[in-house]
Amino acid sequence: MSEFCGAPKQLCDMTVEELWQLFPIILTAHNAAWSDWYAQEAARLIPLLPDGTDLYHIGSTAVAGIWAKPIIDILAEIDSSCDLKSVAATLARNGYIIMSAGDARISLNKGYTPDGFAERVFHLHLQHKSEKAEVLFRDYLNAHPDVAREYEQLKLRLWKQFEHDRDAYTAAKTEFVTKYTNLARRDKTE
Repeated sequence: MSEFCGAPKQLCDMTVEELWQLFPIILTAHNAAWSDWYAQEAARLIPLLPDGTDLYHIGSTAVAGIWAKPIIDILAEIDSSCDLKSVAATLARNGYIIMSAGDARISLNKGYTPDGFAERVFHLHLQHKSEKAEVLFRDYLNAHPDVAREYEQLKLRLWKQFEHDRDAYTAAKTEFVTKYTNLARRDKTE
């Protein structure tokens, strides 16, 4: 890590490659505490978010029994009358780092430090209320343990290949995620 006046290089000054080296993909066996971590963080978030915000524990840490990155993914859906950027600014003043911001979604992280991961790490996906594709996928995996195991095996195969390339890791899972999200969507309408 480069130093300036004895201080570690700040995350915002690092290249994507430096960030991927500092924060590699790590998979661990399912941890029953993940649901408690989500609940505790959700309780901290509620006062920071607009009334009527829907919070969901998503991602592999919300799927029973499968290996996952030990990062709690949270989907926060706010009413369409609320401004995403002002909500994200409030979250940034309260410990979250804005990682990417688009018109429809803002991604924030907590638990990333210049020295690596903190003990608890969170990814917060902020968007307006929607169909909740991530929730559909989560629920489908929880209802179909055999498919959840397939997903786990896919992630384990991709882990070391893309350990320092999150974008490629995510892209390599996209076909699987899309297939089962579409099946979940179909099941919901039947």
